[in-house]
Amino acid sequence: MDKKVLLVVMDGIGFSKTGIGDAVSAANTPVLDKLLKECPNTRLNAHGCAVGLPSDDDMGNSEVGHNALGCGQVYSQGAKLVNESIESGKIYQSTAWKEVAGNCIEKNSTLHFIGLLSDGNVHSNISHLIEMLKQAKAEGVKSVRAHILLDGRDVPATSALQFVDQLENALNDLNDGEFCGKIASGGGRMVITMDRYEANWNMVKLGWDTHVKGIGRQFENATAAIETYRAENDGIIDQDLPPFVIAENGEPVGAIKDGDSVVLFNFRGDRAIELSMAFDNEEFNYFDRGAKPDVVYAGMLQYDGDLKLPERFLVNPPEIKDTLSELLVSKGMNQFAVSETQKYGHVTYFWNGNKSDKFSEELETYMEIPSDKVSFDERPWMKSAEVTDAVIEAMESGKYDFIRCNYPNGDMVGHTGNLDATITAVEAVDLGLARVLKVADKCGVTVVITADHGNADEMLEKNKKGNIEVRTAHSLNAVPFIIYSKNSYELKDGEFGLANVAPTVATIFGIEPYQSWEESMIK
Repeated sequence: MDKKVLLVVMDGIGFSKTGIGDAVSAANTPVLDKLLKECPNTRLNAHGCAVGLPSDDDMGNSEVGHNALGCGQVYSQGAKLVNESIESGKIYQSTAWKEVAGNCIEKNSTLHFIGLLSDGNVHSNISHLIEMLKQAKAEGVKSVRAHILLDGRDVPATSALQFVDQLENALNDLNDGEFCGKIASGGGRMVITMDRYEANWNMVKLGWDTHVKGIGRQFENATAAIETYRAENDGIIDQDLPPFVIAENGEPVGAIKDGDSVVLFNFRGDRAIELSMAFDNEEFNYFDRGAKPDVVYAGMLQYDGDLKLPERFLVNPPEIKDTLSELLVSKGMNQFAVSETQKYGHVTYFWNGNKSDKFSEELETYMEIPSDKVSFDERPWMKSAEVTDAVIEAMESGKYDFIRCNYPNGDMVGHTGNLDATITAVEAVDLGLARVLKVADKCGVTVVITADHGNADEMLEKNKKGNIEVRTAHSLNAVPFIIYSKNSYELKDGEFGLANVAPTVATIFGIEPYQSWEESMIK
């Protein structure tokens, strides 16, 4: 039994299949290269069915990835969870749906939908929105407005018009003398609304002003807004487009008013929490909301179960039980979790099965290192040095049996589409590994290294015309799994996923895994 284990999650670092735009291979990574040559290692599936998503065409993400890493099991997640609820009609039987739709029918008011407009299946899916629009009309809702956040991150970087056209066509099919649906506002996901971990509340304020108040630059339709901003900002991608308001005769077509209902149709929680706070919380001091409209608000899911946020939600989240943290706490083992702000929730909340509270205040220690508030390609090393410092201090203290950390660089910088910066980001992680392994040797710590999904490994792609274009989305590529230890381990042959990591860590500790878990990878 190894008494001390460190788990390193190299966020967004996988193995390229194409070799196109592969920042991981292009980077100078002597430590990672040596580990893959000399240590027991394999490749893990980090997308699709391996992490509870509908199909293997669905890219993984940090949330479902850390869920799987932390609980050793595969749960229906995100898009799959919502798909099942919509297909069964269960979503429309929920109390929340009946309240939001019923409120609009009773008051003859407007039902507003806010969310990411794409089929990326990471935060949302446009098909969910369209199905709810159809249902709203069928039940007697007369007026709907869509407030669209443009993606270009989980889908091709400049694909927004494709999804706008799809939504406009759906609305045109529904619109008649009894029903009126329109796009009301929008903007790039990295500019408005979708902040996370309270890193930049100004994004949320800008989204609130745009969606709720109808304040902002006006256009006759979303297509005109997107085309104008592209003409004015050479090379801009969808996620960075400024906010816009659709107006008629100088008046916004979809400001949110007293008596209306609002649905946030994103299913992923991290970038939905802050807007939910702005709608749900009576006491709120993060920005001046002005006169908060009296609305019936619901999220697609409950984004934070411990905070009960939002109060209303359309689809019940998976009840994740038997996590690695629970198991280690039951054995009286001390744990330390650290990352910078951008991935802090992933080594805590998501790792613990969507649980905000610790299983043990005595046995668990969390550390958040504030992220820089700049575009990550401007500082691609991010806080890797500080994360490494914290891990080293935790190892040298001798206090902790299990340490886990996340280096966000490969993912966060990869999302910018800047290949050169992402190469630097990957190199920063490798430098962190070099420092960590040196101290691990001194302290007798076994180091387990993996990733939650790919991204930096595939930053260019061929479009339908065969041309190379920037890719900012996660990849469908496998990720590494490496054991660095003074002890000898041999890994099983076979195909494994992220859910196999927790039982493997338990085996390294000499602890019997939960029966509900996937199998350990150690022979």
